[in-house]
Amino acid sequence: MVQKAKILLVDDRPENLLALEAILSALDQTLVRASSGEEALKALLTDDFAVILLDVQMPGMDGFETAAHIKRRERTRDIPIIFLTAINHGPHHTFRGYAAGAVDYISKPFDPWVLRAKVSVFVELYMKNCQLREQAALLRLQLDGNGRPSADGSKEAPGLLAELSARLAAVEEQAEALSKQLDDDSADAAAVATAAHLERKLTGLRRALDALEPGTGGGAPTVPSQG
Repeated sequence: MVQKAKILLVDDRPENLLALEAILSALDQTLVRASSGEEALKALLTDDFAVILLDVQMPGMDGFETAAHIKRRERTRDIPIIFLTAINHGPHHTFRGYAAGAVDYISKPFDPWVLRAKVSVFVELYMKNCQLREQAALLRLQLDGNGRPSADGSKEAPGLLAELSARLAAVEEQAEALSKQLDDDSADAAAVATAAHLERKLTGLRRALDALEPGTGGGAPTVPSQG
């Protein structure tokens, strides 16, 4: 069973959180509430999230300050943040949101369909990255203790290589389809850049896997970084 992605919803008003849940429930992912910046930072200590929807105007720690804390943490700095705000002070206010690390800045009231579409892109990218990490983990198992394909004709190692190659091919196909979809929809630049980064990581993993194939004569490959 594919594990669901987690989406963090941060707003000090319960009715806004309820509205976000109603809009995003169709994505069939795990929605996590936080009623303050401090509560959001606590949730980020233990769980991994695909995307954060962050209200700008909150008492105490506002959205900008919360985003600054998120971007300073190594564990959370790469999580996409979508700012939601009920006020609009012009380009300067919007620029402050992007400067704080947001990938998008949406003014309320927003179009539910647009918000759901934007969130779904980042959820899909997150799921592809999770699949890529699983492939890398399987590859590391193969390489553990210099676990190169055995020279005694053992079928276990080649069988694992075939399984890895098949799984990687499926992820490559999905990533290619996602990239085409982003191009067609003129998606956010941040989403396009994230998809391109995913494709580069897939290419590196494919090269490492090809180097393990019997008869290539290559040394132990380097597993691509997950950063």
